[in-house]
Order: sequence, then structure tokens, then C-alpha cells
Amino acid sequence: MSLAHTAAEYMLSDALLPDRRGPRLKGLRLELPLDRMVKFIAVGFPLLLMSLAFAQEFSSGSPISCFCPSNFSIRQTAYVDSSCWDSLVHHEQDVSGQHKTKSLWPHKALPYSLLALAVAMYLPVLLWQYAAMPALSSDLLFIISELDKSYNRAIRLVQHMLKIRQEGSDPHAFWDELEKARKERYFEFPLLERYLACKQRSHSLVAAYLLRNSLLLFFTSAIYLYLGHFHLDVFFQEEFSCSIKTGLLHDETHIPDPITCRLTSLSVFQIVSLSSVAIYTLLVPVVIYNLMRLCRWDKRLLSIYEMLPAFDLLSRKMLGCPINDLNVILLFLRANISELISFSWLSVLRALKDTTTQKHNIDTVVDFMTLLAGLEPSKPKHLTHGMCDENP
Repeated sequence: MSLAHTAAEYMLSDALLPDRRGPRLKGLRLELPLDRMVKFIAVGFPLLLMSLAFAQEFSSGSPISCFCPSNFSIRQTAYVDSSCWDSLVHHEQDVSGQHKTKSLWPHKALPYSLLALAVAMYLPVLLWQYAAMPALSSDLLFIISELDKSYNRAIRLVQHMLKIRQEGSDPHAFWDELEKARKERYFEFPLLERYLACKQRSHSLVAAYLLRNSLLLFFTSAIYLYLGHFHLDVFFQEEFSCSIKTGLLHDETHIPDPITCRLTSLSVFQIVSLSSVAIYTLLVPVVIYNLMRLCRWDKRLLSIYEMLPAFDLLSRKMLGCPINDLNVILLFLRANISELISFSWLSVLRALKDTTTQKHNIDTVVDFMTLLAGLEPSKPKHLTHGMCDENP
């Protein structure tokens, strides 16, 4: 065996990917990075504000402070604060002198509305987790495994070609068999490509992804409506008039009516309202961007794997509508690029192919590795001329 042949064998052996038969891709990401960021902010932010509201209530005591008459005892003052906080109704008279009331319940419902908001924002995550993650996980496991196996099969094919060329005595017979194999498409492994092509006609994953982000936009719109309709009406009202002359105290003449109270937690209420509007307004462009990514293909990822045999058909089918399961799978393949060991090797080979100065017919990884192993990717000219001289 020649030194060049031994070096080619070592080079091809090093190019083979390790066989992963142990734990199967435990770090598989089933959420895109931007989706994960939106989830943490949309769900975690209202929980953070809820803890702030509860902490303020527990630290400062009663959230209101009523200005009771000086002859009221401490217990009577505490009763007025408790009664006014329970009712939380502002009593006033309009221009015509008619008595009217306005409820200030958003102040009391603030922590619970934040909890309801966090639960609502988590519903799209649950939808994605139970409706899409199981199918997406199995698809990614199969596709990542097949992409790496297709690369390994291409390398083993070059090793086999090198072995046949070394052991064969007639170079003409070797090149004739090689050209025949290429014409018969023996070097192509269409199972993965046909599977991906079938995913173009499937829409379950893309429907779940669209529904998840649409629900986020819907709940964000509901937040704006809630804050604009309920919070804005009481946003600047720090004081209100409370009436405690109800029930047994209705006929008590020594009790003033109404009693002025001040909302000590108004600053927290305003901070929560403004910060909620700001944060969810910033999240809206991110959600829209996530939806817009479904309108275009990830051509760079596809162009890298076109170096695998028979993968060029995918680029022709890619010209169709990108809103299908295949586009969603490509997005998650990009997010799990660290699990694709073959991607780094093919990226290097693609860069070498684009920068090579020699004019060779290099289309796939088989052609390039054949050239690196010391074999011509096509029949040498001197053998072609030799056959023409023998058959004038």
C-alpha cells in the first residue's frame, strides 16, 4: 500500500462522524430562542409585578388611609379603613347635584389580575408543548440522525471507491463502473429528501406555531383593552370619598358622611400599569417577527446540505409556499445546529469548494472527498484519449 493511499485512508477515517448510540440528543431545543425569551418575559413579568404588589401590601399595611374625625378611637379608625377598602367605592355629586358612585375595584384586583395575565400568557406555551412538541421531537431526532448518517455514507462510499481503485488492475473498468453508477443514481440516498418533501404537504406544526403566536397577540390586545378601560379611569385618582353609613350605622348622626380616604398604593398601581404597557408593546414586534420568519426559507442551511447526494431536489421544491411544516422544522434545525455534527464538516467543504481555483465538476461531498483522497472526480483525460486512440 502506497504512502499516499495510507494518508487518504487516514483522512477519510478522520472525516467520519462518531456513532451516537447513547443518550439521544438530550439537549434538543424544542423552542426557538426568541420564543423562549417571549415566554419568560410574558409569563415571568406579571408574576414579578404581582410579588411587588403583595410585598408592598404586606410591608406598608393597609393600602388606604382614611381621614377619620379626631374623636374616633384606634379601633374605629381601623374599622373605617377596612370598610372603605372592602367597598372601594367613590361617592360624589355631579354638576346637577345628583349622587353617583364610581367603583375603584382595579386597585383591589391588581395582584389577581396579574396572576390571571400570567396564566393567560402561559396558555400558548401549553398549547405548543402538548400539540406540537411530541411530533417535532420525533421529526428532529430522525432528520438530525439521517443527515449525519447521509454524510457518513458519502464518506464510506469514497473509502470504498478508493479501495476498489487500489485493488483494481484495469483503470478503464473502474472509471466505466463509476460513471455508470453516477448515471444510475447509485450514490443518492433519497429517503431523507422524500421525507422532507412530504413535510411540505403537512401543516400541523405550522398551524400550532401560528396559533401560539396569534394567541400571544390576542392576549396582548386584551391587556391594552383592560388597562385602557379600567386602569385609565382610576389612574390619577389618589383620594376618594367613602361612605360607611350602611347597615346598623345608617342612622348614626355623629358619623360623618362621606369620609375622605387616600390610596397609599397608587404609585405601585401606576408603575404596574405603565410597565405592563411598555413591556408588552416591546414584545409585539418580536412576536410579529417570529410569524414573518415563516414567510421565507432558510436557504443557507439548505445550501450547505445540498452537498449531500440527491439533496439538490429540495432546492427546486423550495420555491413553493413556505408556510408548511418543513419551514418550521428548518427553523428548529437552525436552533439545534450544535446537534448537527455534519453541519460543521459540510460548511468547511462548502467553503473549500467555493474558493477552489481548479475547475472540477464538484457537486457533492462525494466528489470533493474523492478529489481530496487523490482520485479524479471524473475520468482522466489521458484515459479518455487512450480509448479514443484504440477505437479510431
